Amino acid sequence: MLEAIKYSGGNLAILDQLQLPYKEEYATIRTTEEAWHAIREMRVRGAPAIAIVAALALASDLSILIAEDKLPASAEEVKDLVTQKLRYLLTSRPTAVNLSDASGKLGTLVEEHSGDPAATGHSTAVTYIQAAEAMRAKDLEDNKNIGQNGAKWIIENALAQGSSKATVLTHCNTGSLATSGYGTALGVIRSLVSNGALHRAYCTETRPYNQGSRLTAFELVHEGIPATLITDSMAAALFARTDTNVNAVVVGADRVAANGDTANKIGTYGLAVLAKHHGVKFLVAAPRTTIDLATKSGGEITIEERSPTEVTKVKGPCDAERAKGNIAPHTICTAADGIDVWNPAFDVTPSTLIDGIITEVSVVEKDSAGRFPLQDLFNP
Repeated sequence: MLEAIKYSGGNLAILDQLQLPYKEEYATIRTTEEAWHAIREMRVRGAPAIAIVAALALASDLSILIAEDKLPASAEEVKDLVTQKLRYLLTSRPTAVNLSDASGKLGTLVEEHSGDPAATGHSTAVTYIQAAEAMRAKDLEDNKNIGQNGAKWIIENALAQGSSKATVLTHCNTGSLATSGYGTALGVIRSLVSNGALHRAYCTETRPYNQGSRLTAFELVHEGIPATLITDSMAAALFARTDTNVNAVVVGADRVAANGDTANKIGTYGLAVLAKHHGVKFLVAAPRTTIDLATKSGGEITIEERSPTEVTKVKGPCDAERAKGNIAPHTICTAADGIDVWNPAFDVTPSTLIDGIITEVSVVEKDSAGRFPLQDLFNP
């Protein structure tokens, strides 16, 4: 399985996703500033991965200060430093709630520790580092549980009578490259494979940044999973084909509101509308850290807008040069000069179009009133 995040003893490196699928190159992240730029530039992306890289980058920052004997002596000073760095990291991708959740939990932990009269700057830094490292391990465990829960639900609820294998469509990239490992929506596909219950996976190109064709297709080919790439505009035609029989759409999420409205990569909403029309089950796969009970509905979610050039230009190596081993990217213009561009990174899928929300605990379905009881996931 691909390893998008490498971390050991305060040393952090990420698989540079802007180089994929043509080159596997790791970039070292030493500071929170380097992490901020890596997240903003989408060298690392996917809500869980963003949170983990941000948390571990600050752990790396603190480890360097300890090694160079430059860490402030007092717990209060280290707490203030951690708080400042976490606030800065939060500005890198505001839509991804996992980053906010991780920041809040780590900040609270450090604040509580620093309030102990016996706490020192060193003990406060170590407390943060250990918690950030544990967060990475927990995410991997959660992803595997999400995969199993989702696969079981699809087998029990989405297959045609007499069928033992599912055909599943996914959007954007939600695999090892978007998490600490295994993945959320792509983890469900992996679990279907493990259970001998996958016929074929379809992945969308995911314009304008092509996370589907560059990253998801790369992961599927890497693991030998039977898969087919389509452009975003082909989904309706795919659903309408009687010889394809798509059983479910499984997507990830950057933020799930308290009512189940889900912010995810642009194009998700359209897929949900098409799935509803064609009677295809539509599932969201996300850990509980992606669920934001403080956000009542999708209307309260801030949607990031990105550069127009992501729509009007594409980057990639020249095919003839790639055959010779040269994968230097070229920029190609694809739109008329002077055209206005609207480029939201995400859209919000209303909960009414979602059949289930797959978490590490269970698959949440609507109650008799048509509402997702997401708060029950957090009750002891």
